Order: sequence, then structure tokens, then C-alpha cells
Amino acid sequence: MQGNVRTSFRPLFYRLSVFTLAVMFASSAFSEEQASSAKGKTEYILAISWQPGFCETRPTRTECAGQTSERYDATHFSLHGLWPVKKSYCGVAADIKARAQKGDWLELPQLAMAQEIAAKLKVVMPGTQSGLDRHQWLRSGTCHGGTAQDYFSVQLRLLEDINASAVRTLFAGRIGQDVTESEVKQAFDDSFGTGAGDRVRMRCQKAGARSVVTGLTIGLSGDVSANAGLSSLILAAGDTDFKCAKGTVDAAGIP
Repeated sequence: MQGNVRTSFRPLFYRLSVFTLAVMFASSAFSEEQASSAKGKTEYILAISWQPGFCETRPTRTECAGQTSERYDATHFSLHGLWPVKKSYCGVAADIKARAQKGDWLELPQLAMAQEIAAKLKVVMPGTQSGLDRHQWLRSGTCHGGTAQDYFSVQLRLLEDINASAVRTLFAGRIGQDVTESEVKQAFDDSFGTGAGDRVRMRCQKAGARSVVTGLTIGLSGDVSANAGLSSLILAAGDTDFKCAKGTVDAAGIP
């Protein structure tokens, strides 16, 4: 009788152990899912340029010719693009995609948009002189949905929010000097909410002995076309590494 009890107990114990482990793994997976959800997931990258720094490292670009301190892009962030994560060239014909990737962007099809939007874009996106707008539309805008005008109207709105914030104030006040990771993150937190700075990456590049800031990339998540506030879009995104701990905010004009 005793042996029978032991024999029947083992399968029961085994079944209970498997059940317990299953509950533990399920609980662990749920906790990881909650943590992942809490961290957010980045769906878009908004890329903005500090044009004087960009031109310092790429002086032969068309948009860098004759850059002066009077130009808008000398004291404000410029638009580079809005990129959906892990999506590109949606529905673009292979031959046009090949031309876009080759770099002859002014040979790409012109974009149809209202004159008012096109005029604003020329001011805040100096790269239009090199066909950057056409390239960005084919690579990223085709995955955004809607028209080229819709795609760039969203970006103009987001860029305006950045340039009206403490972030632009920080950079404009530090021309010719360095900015640090902690200062940039604090400016984002002050403008768009605690934690916003953790969704930002600063891009720097060597120019002689200096490391100059060429721009920022900002993680976003949510419906960017629904007039959602920039704060909510940033805070819904995932964290990222800042990368460049310190860089010089370059002045307009190429030495």
C-alpha cells in the first residue's frame, strides 16, 4: 500500500511542478511585456539639423553655399526628415528607387504641393536645394500615407514646436560654444515633459579638432497626422542612447 501511495504521488507532484513552472513563466512573460509596454516603442524618427554644423562638415553641398548669420537656418533647427521605423520606399518603382539611392536627387520627380507649403519648406529645409525633399518623400513619405503635402505639413508643424521650445533657445544661446548631453536632455524635459530627453540622440561629427553638432534625432510614437502634441508623441516612444555627450554649436559661415 505504501508503494502505491508513492507511485501515485509522483505523477501528481510532477503535474503540480509543471503547472507551477508554467505559472511562473507566464507571470515572467507578462511582467516583461508590461515592462516593454512601459518603455514604449518608437514608430517614427524625426530628424532635424543644426545647419551651420552640417555645412561645416559638408561645405560642398549646394545648400551650404553663401550661408550667413542672417539666414533662418543659422539660428533655428532645420528639417531633415520624418522616417517611419523599418519602412522605406513603399510602392516605389524599382527604377525610381535606384535613382533615389544613387544620390542624384534633383533628377527625381518634383513634388506636388501648395505654393505656401513649398515656400515654407524652402526656408526651413535648405536641403530642398539638393532635392532632399524629393528623396525623403520617396524613401519615407510613401510609407506615411496621404500626399507629399500631407507628409511635409506634419513635419513643418513638428519643427515649429521644436523651434519654439527651450531646445532651440539653448542652441541659439550657445553658438560658438559647447552643449552637453545633460543640458540638451533637460531642455527637452522642460519643453515636452519629464523623460522626453531620453528619446533624443545628438549627432556630432569631427571638423578639424572640434566635434560639431550636426543635428538631433527624436523618437516619436502615435498618430503623427492627427495633430497630436509633440510632447505626447515623444513620451510614447522608446528610450535611446544619446551618443554624443558634448558638441560645439557651430556658427554660420564656413571658415
